[in-house]
Amino acid sequence: MNKIKKGDEVIVIAGRSKGQRGNVIKRIDENRLLVENVNMIKKHVKPNPNTGETGGIIDKESPIHQSNVMIFNPVTEKGDRVGIKVLEDNRKVRYFKSNGEVIDV
Repeated sequence: MNKIKKGDEVIVIAGRSKGQRGNVIKRIDENRLLVENVNMIKKHVKPNPNTGETGGIIDKESPIHQSNVMIFNPVTEKGDRVGIKVLEDNRKVRYFKSNGEVIDV
């Protein structure tokens, strides 16, 4: 079970985007995430008249390693570590390590 999932609000703890917050758009692979408005790069795009694309320089998100982000805890207003525990009905849920609050309901 992954500790960070699509739709989670995360905060960057390392790299040039340190301190920025955003939601996870998607998981690229086992270790890399795409987070909105974080780790932005400029990409030069050629115009393509067949698809109607105009050329120019566009800003887009670049993948970031999951070790460089932490899930944002709204109670403490900081990044928090995540643990996994099994409930009485044998469901696995994620929880914040600082206060024990369950993330998945």
